[in-house]
Amino acid sequence: MDLTLSGKYEALQAEVRAFIREHGHKSPKVGGPRRDPDQKTRDWQKLLVEHGYAARTVPREYGGFGAQPDVLEAAVIADAFAEANVSQGLANQGISMLVPTLLEVGTEEQRRAYVGPTIRGDMFWCQGYSEPGSGSDLASVQTRAVLDGDEFVVNGQKIWTSSAHFADMMFLLCRTEPEMPKHAGLSYILLSMKTPGIEVRPLTTMTGRAEFNEVFFTDVRVPASQIVMSRGQGWHVANVTLKYERLYLGDANKMSVRLRKLVDLLQTTEIDGEKLMALPEYRDRLLRIQGEVMAWRAHQLRLRTEQADGVDSGVKRLIVKYGGTMLLWRMSALAVDAVGAAGLPYDPSETDDATAANLDYMFDIGMIIGGGSSNIQKNVIGERGLGLPREPKTQPAAAGGRA
Repeated sequence: MDLTLSGKYEALQAEVRAFIREHGHKSPKVGGPRRDPDQKTRDWQKLLVEHGYAARTVPREYGGFGAQPDVLEAAVIADAFAEANVSQGLANQGISMLVPTLLEVGTEEQRRAYVGPTIRGDMFWCQGYSEPGSGSDLASVQTRAVLDGDEFVVNGQKIWTSSAHFADMMFLLCRTEPEMPKHAGLSYILLSMKTPGIEVRPLTTMTGRAEFNEVFFTDVRVPASQIVMSRGQGWHVANVTLKYERLYLGDANKMSVRLRKLVDLLQTTEIDGEKLMALPEYRDRLLRIQGEVMAWRAHQLRLRTEQADGVDSGVKRLIVKYGGTMLLWRMSALAVDAVGAAGLPYDPSETDDATAANLDYMFDIGMIIGGGSSNIQKNVIGERGLGLPREPKTQPAAAGGRA
């Protein structure tokens, strides 16, 4: 892959840098709290979409900028924003997961209704996948949707639902064909979180913040037209979304931003009058991480190239969630070690470097589990990507017998 910038890309680079010089002061803080975005963040998102620095390849008829996919253009834009420590815009379940899903398998009406408001930050989504008894085995979800006339009536429960406490909408995986095998009995439905019968209960995590939720559905009525594809095809749609979720959770641009913050931290933090960057043990860990981030960025460029060419990346795509979340955790672990004793008096309401390092560390541990735990990801990589035998299923012990 030739990454040399031609005149076309040098001009784009100059254009982006000029935009940042003129508008960069409007950017929200990079790496801010994971919460309902404020008006400043929403206004910044709209400005980025208008100039083609967010939703760049989303077609104009759906509210995007309408550019053709170009791997180097995306890299030039991301690098310029990371270099300036300026926000690259919103990245969430709606923008990064649902929008590409609808562009791939949604109806024309669904694209026109939901893509534009979502990419502009006017509509926020949460993901209704996991259930108390259906975590790693996603296909075993038991939330039911029964067709009643031209509406589905939904009953059940979801858990670990990120952003449900402020989301406008949910994309829900539920069971509509209970008589069918579990994978064939699922449907993928879009619903408003303001629908009567929905109850959201926040779950406080070890960060001290409530970022996940339980969601309960009691006779929630949803128009049947809100289904994506058709009844019984939810497993296919869910896996389209999971494809984009893995790329979202292992995003190399996010790693580049985090790496720059890590370098700054080591260059400004001292022990006994000596900067941490001068200490071999810290410098060695940073160099290893830096090498991994460079490799991860090259891998992301490869995946985007193959996606633009219509190539199924197979195992190369399947490794992204596992490898990306593990790398982000190692980065946050180095940051926690760097702040040292300054990070002990943890206060989740603060925004200093020590609190940010601890928040990232605890959140990154959670993301090793969330979105499919690392052990499950290894099974997916081995079985679907490498063609290895499936993990053996244990048989329940007979009554009175031995396990």
